[in-house]
Amino acid sequence: MISRRRLLASGAAGLALAGSRQAKALGPRSRFRIGHVRTSDGNWKPRDNALRRVLWETDKRTSIEVDLEPAEVTLASSSLHETPFLYLAGDREFSLPGAAELRNLRRFLTFGGFLLIDSAEGRTDGAFDRSVRRLMEAVFPRPSAGLQIIPRDHTLFKSFYLIDRPVGRLALSGAMEGVIHDDRIAALYSVNDLGGAWSRDNLGSYQLQCEPGGERQRELAFRLGINAVMYALCLDYKADQVHVPFIMRRRRWRPSE
Repeated sequence: MISRRRLLASGAAGLALAGSRQAKALGPRSRFRIGHVRTSDGNWKPRDNALRRVLWETDKRTSIEVDLEPAEVTLASSSLHETPFLYLAGDREFSLPGAAELRNLRRFLTFGGFLLIDSAEGRTDGAFDRSVRRLMEAVFPRPSAGLQIIPRDHTLFKSFYLIDRPVGRLALSGAMEGVIHDDRIAALYSVNDLGGAWSRDNLGSYQLQCEPGGERQRELAFRLGINAVMYALCLDYKADQVHVPFIMRRRRWRPSE
């Protein structure tokens, strides 16, 4: 007679063999990864270590499993969909991509991809800013609304942390702009230099001071970055419910009331 232990062991082995093909899809490739967009000109990597730091914080603070090494991608790549979150940064003018690259980016964004654009210029009306606006107008031409102010009550600002004002290394603007497509943010634009707040050197020291709010402002910048990751993955999921228990505790309400 076969024992119960041997029966369970043989069953588990059979299931393992039957599911081995599906199991191959799991592993490092299933981790969340950011694609860092490489442009043909301009300084596309003004804050060299920024993405590794915000990904590290995302890994430690949330249940999202991340790949700490961003992928360097170009808009001409046929595999943009492999990194659902793209990051475009700079501190100077860059050329408008070609027609094929614009189509590729438009396809990526309209089919569910997310783009975070991060200005490291330290001003709101510089050459990088003009390049960004030219790019968004080319990707989403009229009659699309293009870049518009993201309301403070948007899910982006409460997808993980409750955030009342968007900041980065600087606090140049109290608002963020974005392109809304099919009722979701497809592209998000910050002029406050998020990467400057995130970036550390190889010894673990932050490379740049946050002004005017110091380390508290840096923490808010990390929270905004994590919120952007969470929003890109979950969109409006639990938009109305995610913070209800917290708010009710703060107001000393009971669920039955």
